[in-house]
Amino acid sequence: MARFEINDAAMAGLGHEGATGDILFRLGVNYSTGRNGTTDLVEAHKWFNLAAMKGKREAADYRRELSLEMSAGEIAAAQRAAREWLALQ
Repeated sequence: MARFEINDAAMAGLGHEGATGDILFRLGVNYSTGRNGTTDLVEAHKWFNLAAMKGKREAADYRRELSLEMSAGEIAAAQRAAREWLALQ
């Protein structure tokens, strides 16, 4: 069985089953901590939002904490990006 890390948003939809809540949550963690580059709260919020929609309860808590550090415009941008990602799936 092959295993690979999903470190990039472009890889999130790979596989015949699509992205799971766990995969989307890991992307949120990566963006919120800057694990794979610079910290991006808008991207992190987007991935936590999508992970929460896929049933990852922890993601909603992380998203809520991030939103306290974000402007209303940043939150709106993250929500827009999440809707755009869903439309592409």
